[in-house]
Amino acid sequence: MTDLERNGSAKSADYDSVDTGEAIRDALTRHMSHQEQVLDRVRSERYFTKETIGADDGDHLDLTLSGKPLPPFGGGRLYPPLPPAREAYVVDFDGPGDPDHPLNWSTRKKLKIMAILGFATMGVAWGSSIFATATLEVSEKFHVGVLVAILGMSLYVCGFASGPLCWAPMSELYGRRLPIIVGVLGFSVFNLAVARAYDIQTILICRFFGGFFGASCLAVVPATFNDIFTNEWRGTALVCFSGAVFCGPLIAPVAGGFIVNSYLGWRWSEYITMIWGFFSLALIVLFVEETYAPVVLVKKAANLRRRTGNWGIHARLEQTELDFKGLIERNFSRPAKMLVTEPIMFLVSIYTAFIYGMLYLLLEAYPIIFVEGYRMSASVGELPYIGMVIGQLLGCGVVLSFEPMTLRAIKANNNRPVPEMRLLPTIIGGIVFPIGMFWLTWSGAYPEHVHWIVPTLAGLFIGSGIILIFLTLLTYLIESYMIFAASAMAANTFLRSAFAAGFPLAAGAMFRNLGVQWAGTLLGCVGILLMPVPVLFYIYGKRLRKLSKYAPDL
Repeated sequence: MTDLERNGSAKSADYDSVDTGEAIRDALTRHMSHQEQVLDRVRSERYFTKETIGADDGDHLDLTLSGKPLPPFGGGRLYPPLPPAREAYVVDFDGPGDPDHPLNWSTRKKLKIMAILGFATMGVAWGSSIFATATLEVSEKFHVGVLVAILGMSLYVCGFASGPLCWAPMSELYGRRLPIIVGVLGFSVFNLAVARAYDIQTILICRFFGGFFGASCLAVVPATFNDIFTNEWRGTALVCFSGAVFCGPLIAPVAGGFIVNSYLGWRWSEYITMIWGFFSLALIVLFVEETYAPVVLVKKAANLRRRTGNWGIHARLEQTELDFKGLIERNFSRPAKMLVTEPIMFLVSIYTAFIYGMLYLLLEAYPIIFVEGYRMSASVGELPYIGMVIGQLLGCGVVLSFEPMTLRAIKANNNRPVPEMRLLPTIIGGIVFPIGMFWLTWSGAYPEHVHWIVPTLAGLFIGSGIILIFLTLLTYLIESYMIFAASAMAANTFLRSAFAAGFPLAAGAMFRNLGVQWAGTLLGCVGILLMPVPVLFYIYGKRLRKLSKYAPDL
């Protein structure tokens, strides 16, 4: 038994017991140090390993899977006896201060990983909307309707919806690095295929798979940040992630408008996205290490087996083999199960889905307001998105300004997360966003009477409202579910991407048939109806988390 086990076993009960939360809470001091946070995280990871693959913590390993009889051992020999005291062969971290644990990595190393993964995520988000500027060109070149061309953007976001259901469970089984590398590689290859396509079918199919593979960043990067950052820095890291997710889709049309309308043409909007993807892939392969602690131990065990020649050394994650049925039940169905059985997951995902869908709807609404209404050129008509980008940066600043208050609450709670404190900026965003929508659409509906700067400035409110709502609710989900963060993100990403795929298809008909002002009023009123969600969770969230099967007792 390792020092970590000896130090922790007397203090904590097994995670399978009904008294798990009480045992851990009693074991913690008034102000939990960084080392104690690591110790608590290791215990959580052991529990998660059991929940993920069904690892048996006892000293006896079943020799059958799904009740099937074993084949002969071979060579005319009987099966050898199991090694004694299997726990003695399980590798672990060398105490909470072990430098190999991702939480103990240097700040420089963590910032490097954060910057590279943020850059890759921004490229994936950029790819979702860069095609919006090419829809007219694609429509004319391939002789299809504009709505069919818009499918190129919607199908990409459909890939965002379905991809996390694969990438998130994979990251919980095989670590964060593998799905990110495979995802970014696939994203780059399929963007190249779109750039080289010579029929509309190829474009639409490859756009879908580009989104499917790119979704690995959306689902796994937040969980990666959760692996390497403690409670004090997690919020700041997720500000960077959300900034990449939301600024990318708004910067892309500004650049894409000039690319598509230049001598380069629409194909170069995809070539540039492909180059971004391959450059990100190279950075990840060269500089990003595995951050998922159970998989770090798997690599440690493999290294020790090789160097000592002791074949019995292994990590907990290797204790039980997987069968297909168990894989589906424990991993791939978990995000869907959490979405339909967890009130926090469901309502937060509905709110973030609406906000995320609004981001992509506005990619179609802005050209209607500024190109068709104010008679701007196709390139110049994309520039008002800059107002939303500035608003999002302001929203990030507001979230960061709440961090000191949140940190004080965390310290008062034995240095454990207080998810409900993340909701204070959400409440502000819930008020600001509908104001921005009413401002944009009622001023933009009368281009002959209202100067173009007025609806452009509404983007400050819309952008800040979007980031305040999305970012803080994202952090709230991660801190509520912690060890199941990747599954929570997968469920959330699935629902919000489904909304984002449908909204652009409806935007043109909605804004032209209802009128700009009444379409904006309808959407603003939906925002008002969702305003009570963060208020309710701020008041009742802790009570709901105690009833949850997946949320740790904080």
